[in-house]
Amino acid sequence: MADERARYFRRLRRLRGSARRWSVAAGGLAGAAAILTPYAGLGMADAVWAGAAGASTMLAAWRWSELRRVAARPAPPALDAAEQAARNRARLVSAVERLPVGAGVLTELRRQRTRFALRGSATGTAWERLDRASQTLAAVAGQLTGVAEPVLAEAAEARRTLSALVEQTAGMERALATAPPAGRDQLRHARDELMGQLQGGVEAYEHLVVAALDYVAQTTVPVHGAGPDTARLTEAGDLLREVAAALAELRAAERPISTAY
Repeated sequence: MADERARYFRRLRRLRGSARRWSVAAGGLAGAAAILTPYAGLGMADAVWAGAAGASTMLAAWRWSELRRVAARPAPPALDAAEQAARNRARLVSAVERLPVGAGVLTELRRQRTRFALRGSATGTAWERLDRASQTLAAVAGQLTGVAEPVLAEAAEARRTLSALVEQTAGMERALATAPPAGRDQLRHARDELMGQLQGGVEAYEHLVVAALDYVAQTTVPVHGAGPDTARLTEAGDLLREVAAALAELRAAERPISTAY
């Protein structure tokens, strides 16, 4: 969403500029009508000048009135630096996502940022396993059709849950590193419980991916008799080679005759 304060001041600038332009137009048309009418007398052209001057005057008055009405309202409060940075970042991400390869680039950047943030953390290994498994599943997602198609939704939900658990466990580790000695035992116990849940969830996700790969392998292997007929392909190749040899012999037999003529 755009900054309300910036939108407010942009509207004021537009109204002020419009009011000034219509005021100048009204003054010019009124002056032209006042000067030209006595020389040419009253006619259709004078009515046009007078009408244009009156319309411009009304528009100018309406613009000034709207400007005063908008200026009477208090301006929206200014955004703090953090909120402004968040909005600018969201605007930049939205612009990049509209590019043909923008979504893939952003996904890779998020992966690298997460990997860097978890470097040296006990949760880093679990996240690496989760990331590899999710990429493997994404590679065969297009082949999971039919009864296996609901697995993709379940896997996506599990990935989101495990990613949130990774962040929660990493946050617990950071808190444990800076906690006073009196509270570390309780935090360590909570960290160990989260780590156990994370490892169990990652293992279950990996088993799901292995099952998906097995399903793809079974559905893509041709059934007996449905594969290519090797014998027929071999016969066709031998026939082509024989035809090529016969054509070569004909060319060799015709060459001396053409030379003699």
